[in-house]
Amino acid sequence: MKERGKSGKPSVDERYTQWKSLVPVLYDWLANHNLVWPSLSCRWGPQQETATYKNRQRLYLSEQTDGSVPNTLVIANCEVVKPRVAAAEHISQFNEEARSPFVKKYKTIIHPGEVNRIRELPQNSKIVATHTDSPDVLIWDVESQPNRHAVLGAAESRPDLILTGHQDNAEFALAMCPTEPFVLSGGKDKSVVLWSIHDHITASATDSGSGKSPASASKSGGDKAPDSLAVGPRGVYQGHEDTVEDVQFCPSSAQEFCSVGDDSCLILWDARAGTSPATKVEKAHNADLHCVDWNPHDENLILTGSADNSVRMYDRRNLVSNGVGSPIYKFEGHKAAVLCVQWSPDKASVFGSAAEDGLLNVWDHEKIGKKKERVGTRMPNSPPGLFFQHGGHRDKVVDFHWNTSDPWTIVSVSDDCESTGGGGTLQVLSS
Repeated sequence: MKERGKSGKPSVDERYTQWKSLVPVLYDWLANHNLVWPSLSCRWGPQQETATYKNRQRLYLSEQTDGSVPNTLVIANCEVVKPRVAAAEHISQFNEEARSPFVKKYKTIIHPGEVNRIRELPQNSKIVATHTDSPDVLIWDVESQPNRHAVLGAAESRPDLILTGHQDNAEFALAMCPTEPFVLSGGKDKSVVLWSIHDHITASATDSGSGKSPASASKSGGDKAPDSLAVGPRGVYQGHEDTVEDVQFCPSSAQEFCSVGDDSCLILWDARAGTSPATKVEKAHNADLHCVDWNPHDENLILTGSADNSVRMYDRRNLVSNGVGSPIYKFEGHKAAVLCVQWSPDKASVFGSAAEDGLLNVWDHEKIGKKKERVGTRMPNSPPGLFFQHGGHRDKVVDFHWNTSDPWTIVSVSDDCESTGGGGTLQVLSS
């Protein structure tokens, strides 16, 4: 297992015990799903069914094994209970050791290597991209892929497309474009790479009734084709001086995107102007940058998270190339490296951050300077802007994802190996 931005980790037992005692009053609904193996990524997929009291929705997550069984990409069905439907007595029976009856495995894909990151295509959410310890991005049509049994010696599943263009491993930085079927990646080669999978997704949609995958629809050999279809990049963008850790598209443009890396830089790119940075903030944080997100409601606002334990919010109108970044605000509520940030799909001022301290914080920057809102695990001196704090994980929260179909519902995963000697924990919470 790889780790990023390791730092001293405070004991969580006292905090966790306090949080657990407050579960019935903090949440409209909470599901805890104990994982045999740790997971580094989780994502919501499409809704499958809506009902009076709950909705069924796809969940994508990874299983990082020790080699005794293969690494897998898991497609699960999650029953999302609607707010104020779940009885308080159900929530009070929370058991951190249990596997939730609301999360059921639907399909397993045997992945060639650990699944470091999963991202779904907004135009067709059954198409997902994955990163592993290689230079390539793998594209999967999760509905047409056969279900596999993950046993030692089982053959790997074949991705529908392989996106080539990196010169070294690309492990974490991965994004899908909201407006076009474009894929963006960053890697150890210090580069950002852009692909279009438009033609292959079109072919997949045309043949969806026949169950063909993008790769089989693009080749005359059908299922007998020996290899996945390789797709080269539209552009390779150079400007970072160290590993690129995260990338993100502008919400309204397939030609504009941003990236952050271990060189402490935040870079904005415009593919229409070439492959050099449009704006490069040399010192966006005081340490490696792990994550970035672009506000879908206000395209001037960009979030960054770092190994310096902070989240910073930037206004792109105020960014200066080759200078020290001047953020609008620094959010300092974590005690360890921030691994993931994401804006809420529902409200422009709200975002979440997850970190190695085991906390998932929900912030509202409009609340800064105003009366404090409720905070999940009650703290005497909560930092400005902290709206809610989820303390249900015992170890580092490596990924989370807001649910666009149910905007105040979040799925999160933690890697609990170090603290419990076990696997991981997946939680779905509504508050």
